[in-house]
This record gives sequence, C-alpha cells and structure tokens, in this order.
Amino acid sequence: MPIKKMNKSDLINKLSRKLYLYKEDDVEKSVNIIIELISDSLSRNKRVEVRNFGTFSVRTRCQRVSRNPKTGTSVLVEAKHHPYFRASKKLKESLKK
Repeated sequence: MPIKKMNKSDLINKLSRKLYLYKEDDVEKSVNIIIELISDSLSRNKRVEVRNFGTFSVRTRCQRVSRNPKTGTSVLVEAKHHPYFRASKKLKESLKK
C-alpha cells in the first residue's frame, strides 16, 4: 500500500477548509510562523514540546571515520547536529487504530 504524503501546501489547504473564518493567506502565515518558531528554538539548542503530539529536539552525531563507497578511502566525518522528533504516547496510540 503506497504511503500518502502531506506537504506544507496540503496542510495549509486542509487547515483553511477547517478554519473557514480565516483567509487562506492568514492560515499560511500562521503555519510559516509556527515552523519558524520551532526552527529558531532548535537552532538555539532548545527543545520544543507540543503536548499530545511530540517533542522536537537537537541531537549530536559524533565525529567518526567513514569510507568513500566509490574509492574505499577513509574519510573523517565531522561532528554535526541534526533535528530529532519523538512522538508522544497519545500520537503513537492514535496510529495503532
């Protein structure tokens, strides 16, 4: 069974239909502000918790030695940060239905 995707514009369209009192432009601005606030918090290494949905945080990948698959030579990969999302218990339970 193929996985159905929802991108940002789909989210905005669905929200606009549910929040029919607001213009689609206002809904789009709100979604952009929410994404920007989450991104800014993560860039400052702060955790963002949305109750009954999940938690966004930043994790660190340590420096390591890897291999170039084409040549087989060893390459040093620097430590880096990446975003991480952990679903809430309620969200996990809702997916089981």
